[in-house]
Amino acid sequence: MLKKLLISCSILFAFQSMVFAQTENVKPLAIGEIRTIKSKILNEDRTLNIYLPQNFDKTKSYPIIYLLDGSMNEDFIHVTGLIQFFNQMYSMPETIVVGIVNIDRKKDFTFHTDLKDLQKDYPTTGHSDKFISFLEKELKPYVEGQFKTTDKYLFGQSLGGLLATEILLKKPELFNNYFIISPSLWWDDESLLKEAPQLLSKIPDTKKFIYVSVGKGEHPVMVKDAEAFYDVLKKSNKKNWTVEYKMMEGDNHATILHRSLYEGLVKLFPYQEPK
Repeated sequence: MLKKLLISCSILFAFQSMVFAQTENVKPLAIGEIRTIKSKILNEDRTLNIYLPQNFDKTKSYPIIYLLDGSMNEDFIHVTGLIQFFNQMYSMPETIVVGIVNIDRKKDFTFHTDLKDLQKDYPTTGHSDKFISFLEKELKPYVEGQFKTTDKYLFGQSLGGLLATEILLKKPELFNNYFIISPSLWWDDESLLKEAPQLLSKIPDTKKFIYVSVGKGEHPVMVKDAEAFYDVLKKSNKKNWTVEYKMMEGDNHATILHRSLYEGLVKLFPYQEPK
C-alpha cells in the first residue's frame, strides 16, 4: 500500500513539475493596443482596438484602415488576420487597423428618418451626423497625431455600409478608399440612394478606390439597391475613381464580409510571384 502511495505521489509531483515548467514560458500574445478617447462631440468615451504590424516602426508611415463594427466580438480579429495575410502574401503594404468599438450602431450609423415604423424599430436612430463629425474632428486627428499615415480606408457592412455610403457622398475627402459591403440603402425609403446622383455631381474628381459588394443570398431589396448604387457611381463619370462591384454568389448577409473584403483587396493588391 505504501509503495503504491509513493508511486502515486511521484507521478503527481512529476506532472506538477511538467505543468509548472510549461507555465514558466507563458507570456501575453499582443497584436496591438486598446485605447480609449473621450469624445466631446458624442459626449462619451470611445474604445479603439488598434492592430499594429508585426514589424511596426513609429518612424515609418502606414496606411490606416478605419473599421466600423470594430469590437473584439465583431469584425476586428478576422479582419486584422486578413490584412496580415495580404501584407504577407500579396502586394499590400503593412497597414494599421483602427477598430471602432460600438456603443449603439443603430444610433451612430443611421441618419434621421420621419418614417414611423423605423422610429419605432430603431428608437435611438438618426445621429450619423454626430458620428461623422466625431470621425472627422476627433478620431482621425487623434490617430494621425499618434501615427505617421498615408492612405485612409473605410470598411463598413450593413448599417456600417450605409454610413460609409453617406460619408462617400457627403464627406468624400475623409477617406481615399471605401469598402462598402451590403449597404442598408433601404433606410428611410432609399432616400440616400435617390439623392446620390445630385450629391455625386458636387464631388471633386480626386483619386479614389470604391468597392461595392452584396451577397446573392441577401434580401432582394438589398441586392437591387447595391446594384443601383454601383450603376449611379459608374454614371457619375469620375475619371479618377476606380469603382468595382462584386456579387458574392455563395454568400448571404451573415457570411459575406470576410470573403468580400478578400475579393476587394485583391482588386487593389493582386498577387505577385516572388522574384
